[in-house]
Amino acid sequence: MLGYFYGYFEYLIWMLPAIILAGVAQFMVNNAYNKNAKILNSKGITGAEAARRVLSANGVSGVGIATTAGKLSDHFDPRTNTIYLSDGVYGKATVSAVGIAAHEAGHAVQHAEGYLPNKVRAVLVPVTKIGSTLGWLLIVLGFAFSGFNYYYNNVVSTNSFAYKMGGLMVVLGIILYSTSLLFTLVTLPVEFNASKRALKAIEATSMLEGKEYSGAKSVLSAAAMTYVAAAFTALLQLLRIVMIFNRRRN
Repeated sequence: MLGYFYGYFEYLIWMLPAIILAGVAQFMVNNAYNKNAKILNSKGITGAEAARRVLSANGVSGVGIATTAGKLSDHFDPRTNTIYLSDGVYGKATVSAVGIAAHEAGHAVQHAEGYLPNKVRAVLVPVTKIGSTLGWLLIVLGFAFSGFNYYYNNVVSTNSFAYKMGGLMVVLGIILYSTSLLFTLVTLPVEFNASKRALKAIEATSMLEGKEYSGAKSVLSAAAMTYVAAAFTALLQLLRIVMIFNRRRN
């Protein structure tokens, strides 16, 4: 029982920086979004219209724009080539709506232009789903399996088949789980680039100016921090697993 609580406490201490960063990032997103969602842009441009303007500015056509339920649930689906905007963005003429819609339109432009990091990310989606699930399973089973015959006549036995097989399973699990970290790292340039495209189009088409432009930029900058937090969390999680594995081997 004490070992369980010690392991749980160790996990919290190890992951505390990531937990704090994720919490701060989420607070920043909500704060920036809520603040600028109360500010109507001077030109009355709705989120849907902002998305259309970004697509037009980049010469992209044939992209659908539809509504989706939820708050901050906006996304671009390459399978249907459609930008889905939440109710608080689609028909709202706020600073937040323009920034978020322009960002999602930026993803549509990436897809149309064949932006390389976006292609890599798309390939990693199914790989990550399988790798993260199967990886954790192998890691847990590997640690459990290596415990069989670990002691032989009260002497540590690291030459047993079970111990070696368990170690191999953990290593394979770590390799598979590392796809989650790779996915979060590849996501960073995709998200940053979409925001860069969005802000460039907003400025070029004069959708927002002055404080309104700064407000939209703050929303997108805060949103980007959530992806940084996700990458940092995945990195710490992977390092922790490797640390535990090395500790058991030594």
